[in-house]
Amino acid sequence: MAEETLDRFGDVTAVVVGDVMLDSWLRGHSSRMAQEAPVPVVTLEQIEEQPGGAANTAANLAALGARVHMLGVTGADPAGATLNAILGGLDIDGLVIARSRRTSVKRRVFTDGQIVARYDEEDGAPIPESAERELIERIRRLVADADVVIACDYGGGVCTPAVRQALRESTSGESASGESASGESRVLVVDAHDVARWRGSRPRAVLPNYREVQRLLGETGNGDRPGFLSSRSDRLLAATGAELVVTTLDGEGTLLHRRGREPYRTYATPAPDTMSIGAGDTFTAAFALGLASGAAPETAADIAQAAASVVVRRAGTAVCTRDDLQRALRPDTALPPDRLAACLAREREQGRRIVFTNGCFDVLHRGHVAYLEEAARLGDVLVVAVNGDDGVARLKGRGRPINHCEDRVAVLAALGCVDYITVFEEDSPVELLTLVRPDLYVKGGDYHPDLLPEAELVRRLGGEVRVLSYVPERSTTAIVNRIRG
Repeated sequence: MAEETLDRFGDVTAVVVGDVMLDSWLRGHSSRMAQEAPVPVVTLEQIEEQPGGAANTAANLAALGARVHMLGVTGADPAGATLNAILGGLDIDGLVIARSRRTSVKRRVFTDGQIVARYDEEDGAPIPESAERELIERIRRLVADADVVIACDYGGGVCTPAVRQALRESTSGESASGESASGESRVLVVDAHDVARWRGSRPRAVLPNYREVQRLLGETGNGDRPGFLSSRSDRLLAATGAELVVTTLDGEGTLLHRRGREPYRTYATPAPDTMSIGAGDTFTAAFALGLASGAAPETAADIAQAAASVVVRRAGTAVCTRDDLQRALRPDTALPPDRLAACLAREREQGRRIVFTNGCFDVLHRGHVAYLEEAARLGDVLVVAVNGDDGVARLKGRGRPINHCEDRVAVLAALGCVDYITVFEEDSPVELLTLVRPDLYVKGGDYHPDLLPEAELVRRLGGEVRVLSYVPERSTTAIVNRIRG
């Protein structure tokens, strides 16, 4: 069902209306504190600039294969020029330039895995009347040929009452007088800080987060967020006027509310807050595409959650492509080396960094999971090579493996951080490394990189070698010994 939906993404035309911004990541290294204040001194090494806010939703729609028009407003300033250039490179058009306005920018200073500062440049005033008129004209022209419209209203001044009225008329097929004009309606999905003010627009779906739900209902909630939301489904639907309400719970997933049904739960891939920036935009884009492609709302929610799980493993403001989503929804288990090489060739063509690791993974434990998640964060694609049963017996001795190869592979495949798995029967993965040619070869444990027998080969092939953090007293051998004892 999900795969059939993905196949229809390329037939969807989407219009995004809302508050755009430029996300700027200033990356560097810090080794000392400033003398004049208790703050780290960051030596800037790299600046990454990506579409943010509604523009990130549009970028995700394009990455998933849709045809996209982005209707937002920027200033006639360097940040606006950069944002327009990035979106233009993605074949996304539609931004209105207002000379009296400043482009919103969020700049994050990132060092050693942490955001140490963020400073914003914002213009939350209503957009100029001339920009508003141009936006409304484009809405009326472009929405007529759209399959789905997404409103991203973050209080940035774009979604004025007149813009919301134009969206209502264009998506519902009404004329300004409220009478039916075309008889055709289009899917309207709203992601807004204040969903209540969109009630008159008759959205198909709204996507408030937990804090926004608290404000909407005038309640403080409790520690059981899913339970709190589940007991208030009818109130949420009535307050928003939407057919569907998706309440997002960050690391706890989402709840999909529909009239006459129990809420439908999705589960998120846990990730640090620094890795989840923009994941909500990805969820919104994939969910809207799912609805526009004819999927059941529950299927659309599962697809959207899978897309969000892709981007939370990537640094910065990231997007999920259709290939990424296909892998996330249909994880291959053990690929033979030739198929693995073909898949990785396609990944490289798209500029992705390949991370490779290997091991027995017999009785998967916390140490395994910690280092695999860390390995995944160091690149875009994580490949895990698993020793076959005979190889484990040679390496570990009598009575091993505890779990047969197909069971070990199945457990690894269930981890969201693992993209590809292959099995090798040799004692060393040298042949696989020669075939895969990873950008980064990692091992978990108390090794030294120079003492790994594969290190010289990997470097000769142009890759890096790194040993990741070791969780003391967490090993398969220790677990087996405790059980036997």
